[in-house]
Amino acid sequence: MAQIRKILHFDLDAFYCAVEELRDPSLRGKAFAVGARPEERGVVASCSYAARAFGVHSAMPMSQAIRLCPKLIIVPRQHGAYEKASGQVMEHLYALTPLVERVSIDEAFLDMTGDKESAEGIALRLQDTIQSELGLSCSLGVATNKLVAKIANDVGKAEVQSNNSPHAVKVVPPGTEADFFAPLPIRSLWGVGPKTAERLASLGVRTIGHLARMTEEDLVRRFGKHGRELSYYAKGIDNDPIETVRETQSVSKETTFSKDVREFDVLDGTLLYLSEGIGRELRVEGLTCRTLSLKFRYPDFTTVTRQMTLSDATDLDYVIYENALRLFKQIWRSGQSVRLLGVSASKLNAGGEQLSLWDQGDHSKRKMQNTVDAIRGKFGNQSVRWGKETKRGDA
Repeated sequence: MAQIRKILHFDLDAFYCAVEELRDPSLRGKAFAVGARPEERGVVASCSYAARAFGVHSAMPMSQAIRLCPKLIIVPRQHGAYEKASGQVMEHLYALTPLVERVSIDEAFLDMTGDKESAEGIALRLQDTIQSELGLSCSLGVATNKLVAKIANDVGKAEVQSNNSPHAVKVVPPGTEADFFAPLPIRSLWGVGPKTAERLASLGVRTIGHLARMTEEDLVRRFGKHGRELSYYAKGIDNDPIETVRETQSVSKETTFSKDVREFDVLDGTLLYLSEGIGRELRVEGLTCRTLSLKFRYPDFTTVTRQMTLSDATDLDYVIYENALRLFKQIWRSGQSVRLLGVSASKLNAGGEQLSLWDQGDHSKRKMQNTVDAIRGKFGNQSVRWGKETKRGDA
C-alpha cells in the first residue's frame, strides 16, 4: 500500500518587508513599502501588512500607493540582504529533508513523506524555528500534494484578519481535498486564467465544487487536454513530484496593474523594473539569453505577444530593457490603456561574456553592470539607476 504523501508549501510572510524590519526595527507596525520612489517611476516590490490595509499591494505603481496611503514610508530594495536571508532559510528546509523544491526566493515545497512526525507537527516546528532563529514569519499549507498544499496556504493566510504577518498553518487532512476545494472560487485553481474562468462562468461554474461536478469527458470536449487536467485538479488530485533539480528554460517577470495604465512614464519604468529583475536572475544563475518576449494585455484581456532574437546573448539589464522597449513600441500606441506587462528571456545558455556585444572587445558595459550590482548589493537596488531618461525622446 502506497504511503500517504506529506507535502508542505512554505512561504515567508511579506519577506522583503520582514527583512527590512530586522534591519530597522522602527519600521515594525508601520505602513511601508519596498521599492522605488514615485519620481523614479517604480513599482511596489513588497509592502507591510499595515500598508495593505490601505489597499497597497505588490506590483502597484508607487505613485498610486502614495495616493492610497499618503504617509507611506518608502524603503529602497536591498536585494543582497534578501538573498542572504533566503539562503539561511533554505538551510533550515534542507536540514529537514533533501526533497525541497525551491519555487522562488521566499517559497518552497517540501516532501516529508515517511517522517514519523505528523505533517502538521513538522509545519509548526519549522515555523517556530524560522521565527526564533531568524526572526522571520512564515506560513505553511499542509496536504497530500503540491496543488492542495499551495492553495491551503493561500486560504490559511487569507483567514487571518490582522495587520500583522499571518503566521498561518492550514492543514487539509487526507481524503478531504475535494471538500476543501468545493466552496473556493474557480480562479483559485491552478490552470484557470481569466479566459477559462469566463468560459466556465458562462456554464454556471463559479466555484471549484461546480467544476468538480462536471464530467471529465465534458471538460475534455470543451477544453481539450486542458480539460482533463482541470477535472483532476478540481477533485484535489495532483501527482506531480517534488522537483529538487529544475533546469531553467526561461526567466520571466510580469506585472498586472491594479488600475489600467496609459501613462508612458509608468509603463516605461515598469519595463525597466521587469528587465532588471530578469537580468539579475540570469546573472545569479550564470545564464545568458538569446530570445526576448514581451507580453502585453489590454483591459478587455486581449493579450498580444512579440518576440525577438538577439544578435548576441546577454544577461545585462539595460540590453534587455532596450530590446523590451523596442518590442513594446511595436504594439503600444500613445494613450492606450494597459492591464498587464510582462518580459521573458528564453533560449538560455551557460553565461560568460559575449565579446561581440562590445566594439573591439570593449568591456565597459560589462564593468558598468558589475559595478551597479556591487553598489546595489551593498546599498540597495535604488542606490544607483540606469541613466535612461535621455533616451526617451523617440517614445
